[in-house]
Amino acid sequence: MMLPTFLELPPRPGKPRATGMTHVLDNGIDLQTVTGVLDAAADYLDVWKLGWGTAYVDPTLSEKLTLIADHDVRTCLGGTMLEVAWAQGKASECLAWAHDVGFASVEVSRGVAAMEVSEKHDLIRRAARSFAVFSEVGRKDSQEELSSRQWTDEIIGDRAAGAQWVIAEGRESGSVGVYRADGSVRTDVVAAISRAGGIESILFETPQKDQQAWFIHEFGPNVNLANVAASDAIALETLRVGLRADTFGLSRQWLPI
Repeated sequence: MMLPTFLELPPRPGKPRATGMTHVLDNGIDLQTVTGVLDAAADYLDVWKLGWGTAYVDPTLSEKLTLIADHDVRTCLGGTMLEVAWAQGKASECLAWAHDVGFASVEVSRGVAAMEVSEKHDLIRRAARSFAVFSEVGRKDSQEELSSRQWTDEIIGDRAAGAQWVIAEGRESGSVGVYRADGSVRTDVVAAISRAGGIESILFETPQKDQQAWFIHEFGPNVNLANVAASDAIALETLRVGLRADTFGLSRQWLPI
C-alpha cells in the first residue's frame, strides 16, 4: 500500500542512510517475529544487532541473517560475545566465525571485560580487516562511570583505530553510560561525545521512549539512535517526524509559512 503524503513533515534520508540511522536490538526474538518486524518496518531500519551472545545459541541464526540482509538491513554481532571470546583468548576464532556465518559488522566494546583501551584499539584494528566496526564506549556497571575526558579520548582513539561508528553506552535498561540511574541524560557526557566523534558518526543507545525524544529534540530528527527494541521501530519513526505528542512541535516546524 502506498503511504500518504499530505502532511508536511521533517525530511528523512532514504537508505542507505549516513545519518538518521535506527539500530535495533535483537534480544533473542524468534524468526516469525523478525519476519513481521522486517515486513512492516525495514524501510526505517539500518542496523540489526544480535545482542549479547544470542547469536551463539540461536538455532535459526543462518535463516535470520539471510532474512535481515535481504531486507537491506545491516547485521551486527553484539559486543559482549566478542568480549567473552577476547577474555578466553579466542577473539580471532570469534571474528572468523562471524565472517563465515555472514555478519556484515561487529561491535567492539569493553563494557564488562577487564580490557585496556589500548587492547580495545588493537581488537578494532583486527576486526576492521573483515567488518564494518561499531565501537561501543562506556561501562555497563553504574559504579564505573567514565569522565567526559575519558569518553572523548576513547572515542577519538576508537575512530583512529578503524571504527566507522561509535555507540554511546546505555544498555537495554537505559540507566548507565550516558544516563544516570534514573534514566535521565548526562548532558555533560553527551556534549563531550558530540565534540569528540562528530554527531554523524555517533549512535546513542536509547531504549526508552523519553530518551529517544530527548535526543531528537536536542539533535533533530536525523540523530542516530541505537538499542531500540525491534518492535518499536515504527513508533520511533513517528517520534522522528513529529507524529507523536512527545515531538509534536517538530511537525509544526515544517508547516509552510
